[in-house]
Amino acid sequence: MTQKKTKPTPSARSKKPPRQNSDFPIVGLGASAGGLEAFEQFFRHAPPDSGMAFVLVSHLDPSHASILTEILQRITTMPVVEAQDQMQVMPNQVYVIPPNRDMTIFHGALQLSIPAMPHGQRMPIDAFLRSLAEDQAEKACGILFSGTGTDGTLGLRAILGAGGITIAQEPTTAKFDGMPVSAIQAGYVTHILPVEKMPGVLLSGIHTLSPPLPPIALSGINRILQQLRTSTGHDFSLYKKSTITRRIQRRMSQNNTEDTDSYARFLKENPSEIKSLFKELLINVTNFFRDQEAFVALKQDILPTLLADKPDNYIFRVWVAGCATGEEAYSIAIVLRELIDEYLYVFEVQIYSTDLAEDTITTARAGYYPPNIAQDVTPERLRRFFIKEDSGYRVKKEIREMVVFAVQNIIKDPPFTKLDLLSCRNLMIYLEPELQNRLIPAFHYALKPGGVLFLSPSEGIGNHTELFTPLNRKWKFYRAIPTTASARTMLTSNLNWTTEPTYKSPEDIIKTAKETNIAELTRRMLLQFYAPTSVVTDLKGNILYVYGETGKYLRPAPGHATLNMIDMAREGLQLELRTAILAANQGTPTLNQELSVKTNGDFHPVQLSIRNLSNPNNHQNLLLVSFQDTNHSASEKPERIKRKRTSKPNEPHHIEELERELAYTKENLQATIEEQYASNEELKCTNEEMQSTNEELQSTNEELETSKEELQSINEELVTVNSELQAKIVQLADMQNDMKNLLDNIHVGTIFLDQQLIIRRFTRDATQIYRLVASDVGRALSDIKPELEGKDLLDDAHTVLDNLTPIEREVKTVNGNCYLARIQPYRTLENMIDGVVLTFTNITERNRAIAVQEARLLAESIVDTVREPLIVLNDELKVVTASRSFYQNFKVTAEETVGRPLYELSKGQWNILALRELLETVLSHNQAFEDYQVDYHFPTMGHRKLQLNARSIIGRTGEPQLILLAIENIVD
Repeated sequence: MTQKKTKPTPSARSKKPPRQNSDFPIVGLGASAGGLEAFEQFFRHAPPDSGMAFVLVSHLDPSHASILTEILQRITTMPVVEAQDQMQVMPNQVYVIPPNRDMTIFHGALQLSIPAMPHGQRMPIDAFLRSLAEDQAEKACGILFSGTGTDGTLGLRAILGAGGITIAQEPTTAKFDGMPVSAIQAGYVTHILPVEKMPGVLLSGIHTLSPPLPPIALSGINRILQQLRTSTGHDFSLYKKSTITRRIQRRMSQNNTEDTDSYARFLKENPSEIKSLFKELLINVTNFFRDQEAFVALKQDILPTLLADKPDNYIFRVWVAGCATGEEAYSIAIVLRELIDEYLYVFEVQIYSTDLAEDTITTARAGYYPPNIAQDVTPERLRRFFIKEDSGYRVKKEIREMVVFAVQNIIKDPPFTKLDLLSCRNLMIYLEPELQNRLIPAFHYALKPGGVLFLSPSEGIGNHTELFTPLNRKWKFYRAIPTTASARTMLTSNLNWTTEPTYKSPEDIIKTAKETNIAELTRRMLLQFYAPTSVVTDLKGNILYVYGETGKYLRPAPGHATLNMIDMAREGLQLELRTAILAANQGTPTLNQELSVKTNGDFHPVQLSIRNLSNPNNHQNLLLVSFQDTNHSASEKPERIKRKRTSKPNEPHHIEELERELAYTKENLQATIEEQYASNEELKCTNEEMQSTNEELQSTNEELETSKEELQSINEELVTVNSELQAKIVQLADMQNDMKNLLDNIHVGTIFLDQQLIIRRFTRDATQIYRLVASDVGRALSDIKPELEGKDLLDDAHTVLDNLTPIEREVKTVNGNCYLARIQPYRTLENMIDGVVLTFTNITERNRAIAVQEARLLAESIVDTVREPLIVLNDELKVVTASRSFYQNFKVTAEETVGRPLYELSKGQWNILALRELLETVLSHNQAFEDYQVDYHFPTMGHRKLQLNARSIIGRTGEPQLILLAIENIVD
């Protein structure tokens, strides 16, 4: 299983208060350019009572106020607020990051801070999503919308490793697909969806965040793990069931499978699902220099002690178990390189970095990472140990060559041994205690006495205190105690590699991990067919390694068994071999010395060569002894060979010729040496110039890359601001339409003037007072003649501008209409005076109504003063009013009289038809009648005759409008 997990709690959080119980998921939504449309679409489909909290992180212009909160509040009924420091996140609410702030979450509360990274290099989405994964674990959900760059990729990786849900917008639906594509290609996305389908997936995904399956389903889980072991060879049965079950549940949910038995059958029918499940169970989450303070302690306290007593040419061996995508292995390599350069150590470093997943090992070998790693790697280390490429950083070759990556199962395969440092962080937290107790002795067995074990803050050595002594309890550094207890434990343990010797050794694993190439094949073939038989010995001649068949030159010595080469040498070889070894101890090699060796009763010519060889393991000088047969006849005697070797030619001319050739050869050699020296000097100068040019180009390239990143970030922010402004424009257009319709329908003439009384705009009804047309906007109001009688309003407007006191008065137009004119200061949103506003309200009808009311009151007062009963009728012969004497004489009330027709006043017998004709004549021809008598029967008065007089009341139009009916006399 890939052995990288969620980020451990940093030291700054070690003393934290009790965490509040939050049973609701928190969804982090990240977007950049083009993200506003995605946000709007998402919340149009998100139910307001989902039980989830939503936190929006977008790339915002730090100098521009964001209106994202206002825009989204119009779309959803959930409260949308701008985040504040220490604000507690609550379900069914939306929180928006403010401009120019970094935001994280801790104990369910939002933490705001001033950005530390320069503008253009910030990764706010990654920072929040990583803190969300650390704080909420499997209840964290991450979504990436439209945007350029790679921000959010590492954040989704952290959420995925914590067991949460990760979603990316379908790239074809995104306005800018950079951010979604980056996360999808990295393999950290569980769902790729259009925006409108995301809320539904989130709601269904909440069920997969529940506690593990009930015990009755464990049989199904075991069947699934058995199928996985059969297909992949990897056994997950000793991994923590809670973690395994959650991830199986997530695969079941994605395949719409309800129970484990059905999913087990689905695995049999779909072999590709086994690969997906295997990848799901691997936790590929890590980052560079995880727990910064731990690596500071490693560099300042742990490694200097380990390296202090190491001799030159020492090989410092490190094993990083569960390296995931390689960040931790490279982090350790960088720290070691810094120490080597700082203290000028002369030794080699071998870092073995292993993991269970082949795809993550492939990524680690490439050493290529997104630009988001700038959050974890200092700018100095980025410049020194990384190469900036188009869309990320690549680890430099000098660091990559320090690390060998290989696929290894820490449970099934044997460990590396003779290690100085073993790093296994955030692996054992996912293993059952039984397996943890078996791994700790294995780690001790792999370390040298005094070697250091490096664990995560959430792990420990358990009860194995006899194997390790703590060096740093906070960051879990342990020194291996020299003891054989771990070896004995290994013999009785149940780890597969201790009982199944057929598995490959670590060296075999590394060998198979390296890619075969033509040069390696050629080297092997040359060694096989052309390399002489050789023996490696120490300075005393003790054999350490044998290459080839040495039976023709060496044989077991009689007596006690020995591996000393001089004792084992055959006849004819022993004396020369002893002499050559002594010479080699003085630093003088022996090359191709001819001698005769007796084999099978006869002497054979052999060439002997002895060369000095340095042993990198313990800095002990070694000797390489090589034997090579010559072409001399086997019957040639040693004396003859010796004689040939020591004889001298007698011809003087031959000697002179040889001397001349030797002198010529020396001259040519000297000339060649001088030319080579000159060429070397020129090449050296050229190389220095090239290095200088390369450094300048690299510096220029880094500056251009930085400028590119800044411009890209600014462009994203401008796109976001532009989207917000477009939304604001639409909103303002709607408001403008609303204002136009409002002003057009309230029938109030309005004229807006600036401080020079220049017309800004006016409403339609204002043309009834001033003769205005559309082209008059921008002209002075004094140029327009008003349709008003009397004094103009411009003097009042100047007065309002001077003292800011509103003025209100009635004006009358030439056509007789009356208006209430109000002149008030024009105030901006900042409460600044920027002109005046003239409003004209038509009060003609109001004045008429007031006059009618006044006349009516006057008439009623007059009527009430007359002693005779009086009734006022309208054109429908209904009672408008009656005098007090009428109510008294006829014993009726106003409620029984006013508004009723005349003939319904009582049960008396009016000659109503004749009376109606008379009254209509009065109303239509303005004629009066007097002393008209009618019969009327009153229940309280008996039968009476009424003597009536009627006259019309003329209105303002000159036409009769009312009838005054007077009862002059009541005749018994």
